[in-house]
Amino acid sequence: MNELIRIDTITEFHRLNGIPLPDHPLISVVNYGDLLKTEGRFQYLKSFYSIALKKDVVGKYRYGQQSYDFDEGLMTFFAPQQVLQVLYTEDDVNRSPSGYILLIHPDFLWNTSLAEKMKRYAFFGYEVHEALFLSEKEEKIILEIFGQIQQEYSGNMDDFSKNIIISQIELLLNYSERFYKRQFLTRDQSNHEILTRFEKALDRYFKSDALLDKGLPTVQYLSNELHISSDYLSSTLKHLTGQNTRQHIQHKVIERAKEKLSNTPLSVSEIAYQLGFEHSQSFSKLFKQKTNQTPLEFRKSFDLNSSPNNDIWQ
Repeated sequence: MNELIRIDTITEFHRLNGIPLPDHPLISVVNYGDLLKTEGRFQYLKSFYSIALKKDVVGKYRYGQQSYDFDEGLMTFFAPQQVLQVLYTEDDVNRSPSGYILLIHPDFLWNTSLAEKMKRYAFFGYEVHEALFLSEKEEKIILEIFGQIQQEYSGNMDDFSKNIIISQIELLLNYSERFYKRQFLTRDQSNHEILTRFEKALDRYFKSDALLDKGLPTVQYLSNELHISSDYLSSTLKHLTGQNTRQHIQHKVIERAKEKLSNTPLSVSEIAYQLGFEHSQSFSKLFKQKTNQTPLEFRKSFDLNSSPNNDIWQ
């Protein structure tokens, strides 16, 4: 494994890539085509945000546990402290990519509206292969914002400059969020395929012995089964069904619980155990929260409505 290259400051990033030092130590827009490319495999860990709009991307990337091809990628987002592995071949080094990268150090966001809000943008948690593809019109909008940010910090900074730049960054992120939503809409077939695979994976888990051995499935487990990030899975499910991954898991629990409460003589504690709950109180609390009834109230009402003379639950 190659040595991890830590890049703590934007100035270090400039030096490492052989480009002039930044006009501002905490924010910079760099020309992607000007960055230094050396044949070999490298591991980077950066302490700042990176938002890139690129064309003819060079290199192969490994993010998390999987490798991704950026040949068709355009706009990508990385948060601080994410490890990125890059492989440059001889052919990559000789290619001439284009585009821009916006670098934002977290210190620049202190005492601003974006300091906490940055963490809420789901695309910073997307896997690299979920790059954002832009139309020509959308690309123009992003490039204009990059240019406005660069123009603001490159000039004579005054009392208004930081607030203006923060507003531009937020505008950039809001447009990106809109474009991601558009991408979801134009990829419905692929998204519905993810939904189908998700439901099958969830069914398999509930029908196996995993519930008794490992408890309820986690969001991370299911996203790993589908080979996509947990954020992307939740965003896709939310877009298609209005419920995120955790809510789908809870819905499955309630669905199975109702089946057992209405068709078996098992006690509430036994049902809770079979559904992966360590404590029956946790199961009862979730059931009440989702149905406005306790498990026993559901069982009693179901029994009364379906078989008035049946006293099997008594």
